[in-house]
Amino acid sequence: MDAATAGKTIDTPLGHKEAMGLAETEFARMVEQLGSLSAEDWRQPTVCELWDVRAMASHVLGMAEAQASMRQFAHDFRAASKRSGGKMIDAMTAAQVAERASMTPEAIVTRLASVAPKAVKARRRTPGLVRHIVRMKQDPPFDAEKWRFGFLVDKIFTRDTWMHRLDISRATGTAMVLTEAHDGRLVDDVVAEWGHRHGRPFSLTLTGTAGGQWQAGDHGEQLELDALDFCMTVGSRQPGTGLLATEVPF
Repeated sequence: MDAATAGKTIDTPLGHKEAMGLAETEFARMVEQLGSLSAEDWRQPTVCELWDVRAMASHVLGMAEAQASMRQFAHDFRAASKRSGGKMIDAMTAAQVAERASMTPEAIVTRLASVAPKAVKARRRTPGLVRHIVRMKQDPPFDAEKWRFGFLVDKIFTRDTWMHRLDISRATGTAMVLTEAHDGRLVDDVVAEWGHRHGRPFSLTLTGTAGGQWQAGDHGEQLELDALDFCMTVGSRQPGTGLLATEVPF
């Protein structure tokens, strides 16, 4: 089900070229955010129970390096395969964090700033045939799905960084830099997927810079909440009821 526009909603799909522009901006904002943190901020616990801010930043760096280099991606996959039990993505991220455990915050920021453009370049140059044909089986709760590689390249990799920027903002009590053009577009894409996944009529108002209004069908559930809380909820970081119990991958 497509969400009809009822405000600033963009009803065009997120294409590869636009997605790469969003990826570039998101990495830049993450680097800026991490560079502004205090020593105490880096030690704060996050909503991801096993990670403090430094560990979360290590994961973001690890994912960027895996995106930039197929050799690094293969290394991470092999390292994850050696860990017993659990989800593959959890094992991969755990390996990324463990291998960067000795890095200082300054080193993490410097290396992320260096590798981010390479990650975007590699994603931008992924052949269209590969993006559309290659499919990858997923962990629960999406284990019934096989995602196109292009879905990861264009959406999930950027959503992951964006969500962790939100995680860090909330963990440290620092303001998250938000703009309608960037964050609003990312949220709009999440809302569109959420609407498609549950397939039911709804009226949704999200407040804040990244928010907007969406409606699909008539006589559906009427929802109003902060745009960031919406993403935290459908991203399974906060409990949701009704249509908000529908999960969207980040």
